[in-house]
Amino acid sequence: MSKLFRAVIMGPPGSGKGTISERIAHSFGLKHLSSGDFVRENISAKTEAGVLAKTFIKKGLLVPDHVMTRLLLPRLEEMTKCSWLLDGFPRTLAQAEALNSACDLDVAINLNIPLETLKERLRHRWIHPPSGRVYNMCFNPPRVQGIDDITGEPLIQQEDDRPEALVARLRHYKDIAKPVIDFYKAKGILYTYSDTETDQIWPNISTLLSTKIPTIQSDARCASTH
Repeated sequence: MSKLFRAVIMGPPGSGKGTISERIAHSFGLKHLSSGDFVRENISAKTEAGVLAKTFIKKGLLVPDHVMTRLLLPRLEEMTKCSWLLDGFPRTLAQAEALNSACDLDVAINLNIPLETLKERLRHRWIHPPSGRVYNMCFNPPRVQGIDDITGEPLIQQEDDRPEALVARLRHYKDIAKPVIDFYKAKGILYTYSDTETDQIWPNISTLLSTKIPTIQSDARCASTH
């Protein structure tokens, strides 16, 4: 039986986490787990943790650590035969410590993108709130401007993606991410990549994972778990 492989990917809003995660999932057979998807599923299913999360989101607040861990960790613990990449969690040191107590990670990928690049990307970003699908009008536009490709529903630009809110948002990310980055650096599993283009970063990440990921045994329970 091949060893399972577990990784997380971190980066500020607009850093390309979703794009890189999809490429990793496609190239290496890892299950891409999005914390945003878990939150939306729990809200839709009206689970206790989902109802709690919704109260914070409606107020424009971040979902606190104890709620996020209740949403994420039980699902991860079910994936006993699944190699995965976790996107969007952990965001804080408390979340990283909780994840560490639940499972062993092999790699933590950190995307370090210049501020001006992030500002430019987010200025052109539109999202489909119900699904979390993200579009960029410069390099990943919807087929019809302002309309989600899948549902035909309208896209929105988030208030905190607007220029006046961006700098404060990115500064906040940097403040809460630093202890997480230091945590994984101390464990010897942190790999940081810096560039202005995802296509320039990707070959380096691909090379890293080619040396780290064992032959993965596919499992029906893994493939069917979202």
